[in-house]
Amino acid sequence: MKPKISTRRDFLTGAAAALGLAALPSRAAPTRQERKRTLRIAHLTDMHVTPPRKGKQDSEAGFTAALRHLSSQPIQPDFILFGGDMIWDALRNSKQGALAQWDIWKRVVAAETTLPWHACIGNHDIWGWTRNDPAIKHDPLYGKGLVIEQLGMPHRYYSMDQGDWHVIVLDSLQPNAALDVGSSAIIDDEQMAWLTADLAAVPTSRPIIVFSHAPIMSGAVFMPGNSVKQGAFVINAASMHMDVKRLKDLFHRYPNVKACISGHVHLIDEVRYLGVRYCCNGAVCGGWWTGPFQEFPPAYALIDLYADGTMENTIVPYETAPV
Repeated sequence: MKPKISTRRDFLTGAAAALGLAALPSRAAPTRQERKRTLRIAHLTDMHVTPPRKGKQDSEAGFTAALRHLSSQPIQPDFILFGGDMIWDALRNSKQGALAQWDIWKRVVAAETTLPWHACIGNHDIWGWTRNDPAIKHDPLYGKGLVIEQLGMPHRYYSMDQGDWHVIVLDSLQPNAALDVGSSAIIDDEQMAWLTADLAAVPTSRPIIVFSHAPIMSGAVFMPGNSVKQGAFVINAASMHMDVKRLKDLFHRYPNVKACISGHVHLIDEVRYLGVRYCCNGAVCGGWWTGPFQEFPPAYALIDLYADGTMENTIVPYETAPV
């Protein structure tokens, strides 16, 4: 016979009986039907839209397929949160080349959805950081200015109340010329001061969800084949937030911080740490429009947020055209 594993409730119930007290009532966790869903967010990240490229799927057709799949959902989201890397690459591109990619992205969105949407900045959305061209640094749209203008973003980071929840959108990427990708995943001091004040201003009864492009905490960052060097794990400074402990310490001061959602690494994982769920939600483009990336197909996520502060994060694969 398989031995029964006693739980803390078994112990307390037995202790109550031994003392002649009423046994503790059994209370099941509330079901999905009993909870009140106050917000549904579609999280689409890492679309990498670009003109056709040899040997890759048509990213315009693929992004279109993702939005059409979303539109077929029986319960539509309240809004879309585009998680960054909307276009293939502005880092190394000319301004004209970057704008051509943005034109495709905006055309697909305008044609395929009427849902409200918001966005955060991905590293590939930043214009010119890896271009060795001093002249473009004088352009007012150099760096993050171009993506902010193209998407009509209120700022590179911002927050908003939606339903019963407070939604924070961070700017994960700061310049780092020493890296070939031109940036590190970290919160700059200005943004950290804003984030600290923003969290402090949210009533403790309102749960908080945080979106960033790069994961704040992830196990998936250990999966790339080049993560082991000279017998040790080496995590690229652009892969995951280098200030993970600083952010963890800040979030721990606010128990109403419930979840941190990201993309960037094109892999899917979840880390639960000190009451916060850190979810990395894959990529709409999968393996950069070549099919799955490792074991994970092209996908987006549906995030259901409930009045009791709980969350369901559902990964939704969809079919794209073959390469």
